[in-house]
Amino acid sequence: MDAATPGLLSLDVLDRADVRAALIEHDFAAVFALIKKWSGLSQNRIASACQLTPGKVSTIISGSQRVTSFDVICRIADGLRIPGGLLGLAPRPWEGDHSLAPQDQPDAPGDRPDTDEIPWRPDATVSLAAHLTRSDLVMDRRALTHALAGAAVTGAALLDSLEGWLVPAAHVPAQRRPGRLGIREVEELETTARAFRQWDHQYGGGLRRKAVLGQLAEVSGALDDHQAPAVADRLYRVMAQLAGTAATMAWDSGLHRRAQDYYRLALRAAHAGGDVVFGANVLAGMARQMLYRERADDALQLIHLAQEGARDVIGPRARAMLHTREAWAYAAQGRMAGFQRATAKAAEELASAAGHTDEPYWIAYFDEAELAGVTGGRLLDLARAEPRPAAQKQDVPTRSTASAWRNASSSPGTSKARPLRRP
Repeated sequence: MDAATPGLLSLDVLDRADVRAALIEHDFAAVFALIKKWSGLSQNRIASACQLTPGKVSTIISGSQRVTSFDVICRIADGLRIPGGLLGLAPRPWEGDHSLAPQDQPDAPGDRPDTDEIPWRPDATVSLAAHLTRSDLVMDRRALTHALAGAAVTGAALLDSLEGWLVPAAHVPAQRRPGRLGIREVEELETTARAFRQWDHQYGGGLRRKAVLGQLAEVSGALDDHQAPAVADRLYRVMAQLAGTAATMAWDSGLHRRAQDYYRLALRAAHAGGDVVFGANVLAGMARQMLYRERADDALQLIHLAQEGARDVIGPRARAMLHTREAWAYAAQGRMAGFQRATAKAAEELASAAGHTDEPYWIAYFDEAELAGVTGGRLLDLARAEPRPAAQKQDVPTRSTASAWRNASSSPGTSKARPLRRP
C-alpha cells in the first residue's frame, strides 16, 4: 500500500482521544509520535506520505521545529488521510463529494515555499489566525495540560522564521467573497481591541482570554472576505493588537509556546497591515519573553531586528523603549558597557519625546518613572551577579539614577514571578 492509498491510518487510531487532542492542538510532534506508536508506521513512511524529508519529521517529533505552514498541514492531512475537520480544515476532496474553492486548496508543488514556515503573505496570516483561534477555543483539559508543557522556540528556529519582517508584504491578487465592512465598523473593532488590551493590563489572562480569541476569530473571518484596501489594512492592525493581547494573556496563563505563536501572528498581522511601529513593539515583547526564559542572546537579536525594521518610522518614546530592552539584554549578558550605552540612548530619546504627540497610545506608559524602574531592576540584577563592578559603575547616565535605585525593589521590571504586561 503506497502513501496515497486511503486508510493509511485505521479508524481506531484516528478515534483515540490522545490522537484527536494532538490533532486539534496542531501538536504534530505528538501526532507523529502517537502515529508511530499506535499505527506501526515508520518515520520514513510518515515522511513519504506527507512529502517531508525523514530529517524534517525527526525535528518535528523532537520538538525543535513546529509545523505552522497551512500547506504542510494540508499535506499531512492528505498524506495520512486525516479528515479535515480534525485539523480545523475544510473537508478534504477525498472525503466525499466535497469540493474546495481554488483559493482554499494547497498550492501546487512548484508554488511551495522553500521552507516549512508560513509565507509572509496576508492570506497566510489569516489562515494562521483561523487555525490558532479555532484550536484554542475548543481546547479541552488534556490539550491544555499538554500546552502548558510546551517550551518556547529559541535560537535559529525562531530568529530565521522572523526574517520576513524586513521584506515588504507580498500582494495576493486572489479574491474571495466581497466584504461589506465599512470604516465605522472597523473603528468599533479598534475600540474593542483597545479595551481588551486594557483588560490584560488590569486582570491578566484567565476567562477573558476566550473573549479576545473570539474577537480575533471574527476579525480573521472578516479578512477572509475581500474587503476594501483601506478597511483590510486597518483590520490587519486590529488583528495585530488582538494577537498581541492574546500572547500576553497566554503567557500569564503559563502557555509559553502558545504565547509565542500569538506573538508571531501579531508580527505577521502588523506586517500585512503596514503597522511597522507596532511590529517593533511585538518584537520587543518577544524579546522580553526570551529574557524571562534566560535567552539573552535571542532577546538581543530580536531587539536588533525591531530596530532595523522600524528605524525610519519609529518615534522617540518607542525607540527609547527598544533601547531599554536592549540594555536589559546586555545586563543579562553581564555586559556593563553595553548596558550603560543603551540606557544612555534610552534617556536621550525619552528626553526628546516631549514634543511628539503622534505616537501610538500603547507606548504612552513609557515615561521617566518606567525608565528609572526598569533600569534600577537591571542594576539590581547586575549587583547580585557581580556586586563590585556594579557598585563601581553605578553612574548609569539616565536622568535619575538615584530614582532608579529607589525603584529597583518595587519596580515590576524586577519581578521574575510575573512578567511585565507591556508591550
